[in-house]
Amino acid sequence: MSRAIPKKNRLAVRAEKKDANAALKKVVSLGVFDRSRKVIKRQSHVEIPVLKSVFGYELVMQEEPAFYRRVPDLSHALQGKIPMICIPLLPRGWFILGEVIVVKIHPDLTPYEHHIGQALLDFYPRCCTVLADEGIFGPFREPMRRAIAGSRTRTVHKENKVIFNLDASLVMFSPGNLKERIRMSRIGEGEHVVDMFAGIGYFTLPMAVHSRPRKITAIELNPNAYHYLCQNIRQNRVEEIVEPVLGNCATVIQEGVADRVVMGMVQVTDRYLQKGISALKPGGILHYHQTVPSWRYPEAAISDVTKAAAALGCRAEVLNCVRVKKYSPGVVHAVIDARIDRDFLAEDFI
Repeated sequence: MSRAIPKKNRLAVRAEKKDANAALKKVVSLGVFDRSRKVIKRQSHVEIPVLKSVFGYELVMQEEPAFYRRVPDLSHALQGKIPMICIPLLPRGWFILGEVIVVKIHPDLTPYEHHIGQALLDFYPRCCTVLADEGIFGPFREPMRRAIAGSRTRTVHKENKVIFNLDASLVMFSPGNLKERIRMSRIGEGEHVVDMFAGIGYFTLPMAVHSRPRKITAIELNPNAYHYLCQNIRQNRVEEIVEPVLGNCATVIQEGVADRVVMGMVQVTDRYLQKGISALKPGGILHYHQTVPSWRYPEAAISDVTKAAAALGCRAEVLNCVRVKKYSPGVVHAVIDARIDRDFLAEDFI
């Protein structure tokens, strides 16, 4: 197998594990890092793929290099099927939810969207449907998506040992939030958690499956999302942990009951901050999601939390700031983790 791979695609720098970060920075700074291959971890060392030798480092020839999977090339697949002038408009990326592919289509490509959909299905034979994504609308922030190939939109998406049943044409699911869902899966053990915007269980389910909180109150207003939330609670066998609540978190949330509150919505989340803070016990942890201008990250989101806490006579201690992903040009999706304590006002000492 190794003889079929050119030697230039098998070169790697060998570095001891304790020196791996420094070696990687050196290779990247010299512009010789081979980004088509993965760094391979061995028992006592790592192999960093390079395009040529690096002075001061041992060079090895890999027997079985680990290559990144290349994104299929739509422009090649659609040669002769769409006008050449449209080739530069083809989407360069898409994402897969279970057996459904979701892709943004340039308006000028609408007459050829079926060809695009069919090409994507040819790339991914296990998938059955391609949806054109046209954004988000309405108070429930529901997706606007049309089928351009296939018709079945209900699917099962699995990640991090969690099962998500959903209809990709009716409810949101962001692959870009995967790292945040994994982070949430590691916290909350033994706690009472309130998830104010539970959706289909984006953060509730990873926490319930992996961290096993004492209780999660999962609140959702959208009937479609609530339907799949209930189904997913059963599917993941966490009925004894998760209590689904259909309703507006502004009216159904209880005060002073939670060790931790998750506010996993963006854009409108600041309107509910005082409700989220009020739901916490003294010393409880808040996870506040919001979109902010890149140049104001994280100060703008931190300011939201500290001001809302102060308005309630509380003090917010910022524990962590997370940049989840780029939301749009010049805007990032941020998360602020903060401990909320009651302020020591003068009357406390009377």
